[in-house]
Amino acid sequence: MKILVADDDPQFIRALRITLGAQGYEVVTADDGAEALSKAISEHPDVVMLDLGMPRLDGIEVVEGLRGWSQVPILVVSGRTGAADKVDALDAGADDYVTKPFAMDELLARIRALTRRVVPTAADQPTATFGDVAVDFSAKTVSRGTGAARASVRLTPTEWRILELLVQNPGALVTRESLLTQVWGPHHSRDTGYLRLYLAQLRKKLEPEPAAPRYLVTVSGMGYRFVPDGAGA
Repeated sequence: MKILVADDDPQFIRALRITLGAQGYEVVTADDGAEALSKAISEHPDVVMLDLGMPRLDGIEVVEGLRGWSQVPILVVSGRTGAADKVDALDAGADDYVTKPFAMDELLARIRALTRRVVPTAADQPTATFGDVAVDFSAKTVSRGTGAARASVRLTPTEWRILELLVQNPGALVTRESLLTQVWGPHHSRDTGYLRLYLAQLRKKLEPEPAAPRYLVTVSGMGYRFVPDGAGA
């Protein structure tokens, strides 16, 4: 099992590399937030363990970047003991939070609990493509075109969230109620007019023929489905 440890304290990284290695874990390290995201993409760790106070990208930004495309278990290990820091990390998508200093037995137990609770999925990918559209979940960007003609597509935060929910569930029906609840909250589960408006805008920006959508397909009376290339409508 592979663990990515991201921390800007070289002594802490060295100690964890020795201790976790002795327990049979393969350890990959990063000493700043940007490197942590890069290593997560290239190394496909089974668990990510990270500090909050790192250079380039802080821990919260790393968690948010990872959660844009991956469900890998994330354990925050930080010297920050305030309740607000813990809430921010968990709200951003972290699965657990341990404060420094800690007992190594506790840390190992939490790692075991995370790997039992969350099953890594081989489908997690930082990017997705369909037609001439490329979606980067880590950077939260969309581009369209080929070669030198490729250009960024500007999406609103709401458009991005809807696209993310659809594209990360290829071929699956995503109900209207599910989209409304996840994007706008439980009190908007019947506001289907919102969805029709935003899906129309997304199709104008991403579909080759917005009036006859190929990828962002309506399932009449039920919801919407992302149809990847080669899957058939």
